[in-house]
Amino acid sequence: MVLEQAPRGTLMQTATHIEHDPSAEATAARQLARRFAGMNYDSLPEQARSAMKRLLLDYLGVALAGSQTESGRIARAYAASDGGHTDSTLIGGAGKVPAGQAAFANAISSHSIELDDIDVFAYFHFSPPVFSAALAAAQECSADGRKLLVALAAGCEMMERVSRAANPSLRDRSYHSTPTCGVFGAAIAAGTLWDLDESRIVSAIGLAGAQACGILEFHGPAMQKRFSPGPGARGGITAARMAQLGFTGQDSVLEGPRGFLTAYTDIHDAARLTDGLDEPFQLDIEFKPYACARPIHNAIDCALRIRERQHPDLAAIRSITVARHPSWAHKHQNKTPASYHAAQMSMHYSVAVALRDGRALLEEFSDANLRDPALQRLMQVTDITTDPGLPRGVSCRMTVTMNDGRNWTEQVDYPKGSIQEPMSDAEIEAKFMRLAEPVIGKSAAARLAETSQQVERCKDVNALMDLTVRAAPVR
Repeated sequence: MVLEQAPRGTLMQTATHIEHDPSAEATAARQLARRFAGMNYDSLPEQARSAMKRLLLDYLGVALAGSQTESGRIARAYAASDGGHTDSTLIGGAGKVPAGQAAFANAISSHSIELDDIDVFAYFHFSPPVFSAALAAAQECSADGRKLLVALAAGCEMMERVSRAANPSLRDRSYHSTPTCGVFGAAIAAGTLWDLDESRIVSAIGLAGAQACGILEFHGPAMQKRFSPGPGARGGITAARMAQLGFTGQDSVLEGPRGFLTAYTDIHDAARLTDGLDEPFQLDIEFKPYACARPIHNAIDCALRIRERQHPDLAAIRSITVARHPSWAHKHQNKTPASYHAAQMSMHYSVAVALRDGRALLEEFSDANLRDPALQRLMQVTDITTDPGLPRGVSCRMTVTMNDGRNWTEQVDYPKGSIQEPMSDAEIEAKFMRLAEPVIGKSAAARLAETSQQVERCKDVNALMDLTVRAAPVR
């Protein structure tokens, strides 16, 4: 069951409280390590297997397209610059690098076009840190597809458990949940693939906590946001590798008096870390049809409905009012984005381009469009208000008022791609092909789609990743 509001937390402990006594009870890391050490393909619910295969297809398409952006190309160049073992593939490139470097670059690529997956509260993206680390680690040990699926599910579960315990306070303190929580998921994914025993998984969690990082100061023209999941993916690889070699980590790193929750939140609920450990964990993963920040998607859906139903003359629009829940109302407010990076974080631009073009795909977020006088005018007449009565954090109600006094209102609580309004398998595959074909060619894209959707039959993940190498340019 999906909760509609973020869970209430408990007031944080301070350093003046009694020191945590690991001997009194099993720490969260120890309880989680016991669960993940015991996971295997046969114990993985069919729902989780299916969810991971869907997300794998989506991730590969997004990462391939993102690898060809400026931020993706720079990340690949950096990953290849230090040399080392040639274990893991740089998606969209033509070579292999050490696993940590591949995880770093691929995480950045997969976050470079704002089409990566999202959790139900729009706090974080599962795949950039977890899938990037898992695929790189799987290649290094030549894992099969079944083992990969277990690692992906374990990593996503770990990431979501940390987020549930820490958010929304983590976000409200300006930490970026994708890398901050993702480093734990990446460590579990890599550790699962490398067969870490229970005690070493505990250490991997501790060492992941020592590397948790990521801030939300990135809503400008720079590439800063694209960078965020890179350290999380690489940090997870590092944590698992160090633990594998015998480096021990702190078992109370999550809930201890100076641990992750205390350091990164004002309010948290440590019990959420270990709720239902004896039950199957439901992974609720949402997908993005529009190339911008997920909390903007509700407004895009409103705009598309008004466009389709009313066919407004854009030049005759007097005002656009977007009511948002207080949870997100003060974010994504930018009437003058200076780059397409900034436009992808701008509610005003995204609404304007959706009204004009009837879509908000990669092509719509361009520097050329930023100079369009019609879009600039629509951005200026768009205002965001706050309505605490809206039912969900990402809910949106839009009113378009015309010069002649007519007005139309639409409200969207669950955007396209959500659990309640899902993208179909056909839509996910069409998205993948649209993103992958220009990079690796139609034939390879089709083979990659088929292989990823039957990945449990794959004897070696390297065979899957070999299909992500960029096609030679046509001469």
